Amino acid sequence: MDKPFTPAPPQPQAVPRQIDSKLLLGSDDRVVIVHEGQQYLLRQTRAGKLILTK
Repeated sequence: MDKPFTPAPPQPQAVPRQIDSKLLLGSDDRVVIVHEGQQYLLRQTRAGKLILTK
């Protein structure tokens, strides 16, 4: 005899790591990130926004 279907309980969501932007960007308000051999520049604008460019 088949048992009734019981759905699996939901899995807890992993909390992403958090890094303060000042720590990441340093005093220059910019950092180069290397991803799969490519360089990306993450910088903070005068308005306080973050921009990531290749």
